[in-house]
Amino acid sequence: MKYTEKTVSKNYIYKGKILSLRCDDAILPDGKPCKREIVEHSGGAAVLVRTQKGIALVRQYRYAYGEEIYEIPAGKLNEGEDPMLAAARELSEETGLIAEKLELLTVLYPTPGYTNEKIYIYEAKGISSGKRHLDEGEFLDVEYLPEEEVLSMIKDGRICDGKTVSAVLLSEKKS
Repeated sequence: MKYTEKTVSKNYIYKGKILSLRCDDAILPDGKPCKREIVEHSGGAAVLVRTQKGIALVRQYRYAYGEEIYEIPAGKLNEGEDPMLAAARELSEETGLIAEKLELLTVLYPTPGYTNEKIYIYEAKGISSGKRHLDEGEFLDVEYLPEEEVLSMIKDGRICDGKTVSAVLLSEKKS
């Protein structure tokens, strides 16, 4: 049996710059009607960077959580943007680093229960320095931490960001 649900209608409640919210009418596999609340998001791209100084992390305040968190460099995809180009753009903007090559580690579905967001996670190879150029209203620090410390921070809960945890652990297995 296939468990596909059929969309009857997409009902937009809010359309914003970063996300849109819908409450759709749908049909379950057994034919019964249901509602599906969906957060539409264009997706994101993120980059794991290892240098001689350590793993490059950005530390920034995240309003939704009310705290500063550590993350790998990342950002939102613009409409129709190639995820690899977005990853390179975000890496340069946030850290001033330039990657000779980006290798796709995975495509992460952060919260499949209510959003269509996909995060394309890359690992940077052949790093060189450029000039950092943050977006307006973006405030963050770049920190280079030894891999052992990053792994310890993941294990003890100081790094909780899903894309960062995924990138570090997936990359560790490849090494």
